[in-house]
Amino acid sequence: MTDGYDCYQNALAERINGILKQEFLLYTCRNIQELKRLVEESIFIYNEIRPHLSLGMETPNQVHKKDLALSHQVSH
Repeated sequence: MTDGYDCYQNALAERINGILKQEFLLYTCRNIQELKRLVEESIFIYNEIRPHLSLGMETPNQVHKKDLALSHQVSH
């Protein structure tokens, strides 16, 4: 899941895996297609809908879009 042996990337991957297991994947899927759909939905919810306390109760995509807008303003 991570590039090479970067322990910081591994920590991030483990955190995301833990969140998926504890908050979203709460039942056993019947097949791989059901699991893939559930993971995709979970990632969408995490990035687009679920507010994060550490991000001032915004979603990761809201924060990312603000950062992009600010960097675009600074570069022009």
